[in-house]
Amino acid sequence: MPTTDVPARRLTTKGEATRAHIVRTAAELIYVKGVQNTSNEDVRKAAGVSGSQLSHYFPDKRSMVRAVIAYRADALSGLHREAPLGELDRVAALHTWAESYLNRADVLAGGCAFGSLVAEVMKSDLELHDDIAEGFERWREMFRRGLTAMRDSGVLRRDADPDRLAHVFMAAYQGGMLLAQGARDEAPLRDALNGALDYLETFRPRRGRAVTAPSSDR
Repeated sequence: MPTTDVPARRLTTKGEATRAHIVRTAAELIYVKGVQNTSNEDVRKAAGVSGSQLSHYFPDKRSMVRAVIAYRADALSGLHREAPLGELDRVAALHTWAESYLNRADVLAGGCAFGSLVAEVMKSDLELHDDIAEGFERWREMFRRGLTAMRDSGVLRRDADPDRLAHVFMAAYQGGMLLAQGARDEAPLRDALNGALDYLETFRPRRGRAVTAPSSDR
């Protein structure tokens, strides 16, 4: 299912650049002002484009917000692919992932851009639940793929469930970030992420016991 209202015809290089510029601008405005308080006209002025250009790519607010959801989901997934995180297929990589958020200077400033956007859109009348679900699924898949690789290679025991563990990490981040924002203290986020990492450790094989990668689970 597509997450953006892309024109049926292929965009030119210039057209793609213009559209991407509009989406980035809309994402930044929505992050600061919120979905309800950001109009297409606000985006048009901030992006420095004409009304006809804006309506060519995004005829209404719903189509624009759809594009912003996809943009934020892309950014979240893209962050996980960057070194040193890679495919999140090592326990050390998950620790690095957690620390990357705790070490950010803006951890208490605005929260998770994707999560904040989702919270607003869910309360709106834009009916974009499928787009939100797809965005979360792409994020979940990043964790699931890495956790599956760890289980298959013997880093985790065979009874480790990659889907459940992925949900644990996602919930720890989203819930921890929300609590940290409310308390103006990063401790809830740190505790939530460390709790997820500690839970992961319970699925590590005991030392001294040989573990054979399960061929049937590949």
